[in-house]
Amino acid sequence: MHDRDGSFSTKTSFNSALTRRTLADLKRKAIRRGLWFKLLSKVERSCIDITIKVVTVVRSRRLRKVLVPVVQKLLGAMENRLGQSIWQVGYKHALKISRIAQAWGNSSAIQWSKDSKFVRYLTIIRINTPEMQKT
Repeated sequence: MHDRDGSFSTKTSFNSALTRRTLADLKRKAIRRGLWFKLLSKVERSCIDITIKVVTVVRSRRLRKVLVPVVQKLLGAMENRLGQSIWQVGYKHALKISRIAQAWGNSSAIQWSKDSKFVRYLTIIRINTPEMQKT
């Protein structure tokens, strides 16, 4: 889970244990890249925060079942340049579309900006438009 220098690797599989240090490193990197608050819900952030404070090594299957998808979501967004574009370009676009749909009365649209597949789709469409390629 850690690189040779002890830092958190974004290309990690979860065959090794989740530790306080691993989660703290991941949180720090996610905050630096602006993903912590944009990508994760308050509940997801709280799960990681409380685990960092209370647990040294995650041994519980239930806790691991909760944390692994959250960690994978962060790692996927941090993995490459497209991941960065997704949350810089796609998230803003999805949020705008979501707000418009909500204003039109679609109450389920509030979840659109949190749907990683929808955000990724919008990012790819946006990146491939001629206006975006000029900048």
